[in-house]
Amino acid sequence: MSDVHDPITRSYNMSQIKGKNTKPEILVRKILHSNGFRYRLHVNDLPGKPDIVLPKYKTVIFVHGCFWHGHKDCKYFVKPKTNTDWWLNKISKNIENDKKNVQILKYNGWEVIILWECELKPKLFNRTINTGFFQKIRRNNCY
Repeated sequence: MSDVHDPITRSYNMSQIKGKNTKPEILVRKILHSNGFRYRLHVNDLPGKPDIVLPKYKTVIFVHGCFWHGHKDCKYFVKPKTNTDWWLNKISKNIENDKKNVQILKYNGWEVIILWECELKPKLFNRTINTGFFQKIRRNNCY
């Protein structure tokens, strides 16, 4: 199956996809800030450049896009219909890098929290924030 867009349109569309300051990431930051947490963003000297770093609690938060990080069994991770091999290879490398970075961070004493884009959608948002996300921080005596 060929692409529904010409190469120029496809290139433009792909260039508009952000890697930092995404809507889900900003949402998490607002919640943290409103609950009194102070954090750093995209710390370059930590493996994987975590989206949010809570240095006081030695905790990092990654807000993963379901497509880009290959969220298993998620409706937002759809196998691409064009250039499939290239995309699946790219996503596999992202998954490998994620695992490696989490392992290094944990080895160095960091608590790692991964939030998925789908967990921050309106249907799951309250459950994620009330039972998942803050519970992880509370367990680590951060909150």
